[in-house]
Amino acid sequence: MSLQLENVTKRFGSFTAVNNLTLSIPEKAMFGFLGANGAGKTTTFRMILGLLTANEGRITWNQREINDAASAFIGYLPEERGLYPKLKVKDQLIYLARLRGMDKQEAAKELSKWLDRFHIPAYENKRVEELSKGNQQKIQFIAAVLHKPTLLILDEPFSGLDPVNVEMLKSAVLDLKENGSTIVFSSHRMEHVEEMCESLCIMHHGQPVVHGSLREVKSAFGKKNVVIHADMDLQFLEQFHGVLNWRKTTEGVKLQIENEETAQAILNQIAGKGFIRKFELEEPSLNDIFIEKVGAAYE
Repeated sequence: MSLQLENVTKRFGSFTAVNNLTLSIPEKAMFGFLGANGAGKTTTFRMILGLLTANEGRITWNQREINDAASAFIGYLPEERGLYPKLKVKDQLIYLARLRGMDKQEAAKELSKWLDRFHIPAYENKRVEELSKGNQQKIQFIAAVLHKPTLLILDEPFSGLDPVNVEMLKSAVLDLKENGSTIVFSSHRMEHVEEMCESLCIMHHGQPVVHGSLREVKSAFGKKNVVIHADMDLQFLEQFHGVLNWRKTTEGVKLQIENEETAQAILNQIAGKGFIRKFELEEPSLNDIFIEKVGAAYE
């Protein structure tokens, strides 16, 4: 079972929001979607959900086109929150679960588990508008997963949450993945994608500029980073052959270099010139890759 997008294009008048997008997301995978605002991520999600119709191309789940009947196995957390502020949490979530074909008693039992997990059982009979933004986000998340979807789409799931609640939600997402859900999520925080996803796609102007497994993407990028903490002047490394970027830090420098051979040459150059507290060769970060491929930091 997998999610397939084949040559998908979506236009709004003369504006092309998604242009000839082809992706394959395997069953039980955690897939990250990155891109600046306007890159086409949310439009792609809405086409997967059937909320928008592609002008061209095909979207299938388990080789079948997604239609209205798919709501029973798809969960969606939108970036814009969509809860009814005047309704009580329990009434609202059970109603939404029943719309997706879940039995009322089963929904109530599952809801109780999720409220306990997120340490908010006392909010069961409160109106949504009475909750803090962070707790509203938890309730919105529960609404997306209560009916036990096999395909879960999360649009900026961690936005607006403090670090404790981010970890709580991340843990829940990882458990859902372990229990067999296929999860596609976008995030402004690249470290979340880097930490949680096996595969990813970076979108730019409606097209994928990077697509593949995290390991393959980093390997194909080629460049690496070197962090040096040393009791010596390292300014000369800015002009060193193979150094592409030089940045001073509080304890030394961080360099972007062409390859591992450059790292060895740098180490040979500074050895014996002073005390080296740290010399570490790092994989490129997603942020490094994003900046090179898209040309701007992702804020």
